[in-house]
Amino acid sequence: MASRVHQPRENEEFDFILTASQAPVLAYFSGTWPKAMKQCKEMDSVVGEMADVYGDRLTAVKTDMTRCPEPTRRYGVTGAPSLLLIKQGEVTATWEGPMSREELRAFLAAHV
Repeated sequence: MASRVHQPRENEEFDFILTASQAPVLAYFSGTWPKAMKQCKEMDSVVGEMADVYGDRLTAVKTDMTRCPEPTRRYGVTGAPSLLLIKQGEVTATWEGPMSREELRAFLAAHV
């Protein structure tokens, strides 16, 4: 995972990153169960690459659904991988399931 992707270890850290960011937040929810782990491992590099491409125009956060259950519940995330684009505290776009580089690039181009 790229260094531009924050990885909160608790609910409060996720909330801090969300409120401190002046840029839109790409919240990437990952899971640790077998099927999710494979798909999320593939998504790690895709999200990391887009975080590097977007630089300061986007804050990327990878959130373990087990480690940070409060944001998972708050945003109604039920599967991993899931992506939410959050601007000024409001979810403006969502995606559930794996995503290719091209799909994520188009998703961000349409919403950031």
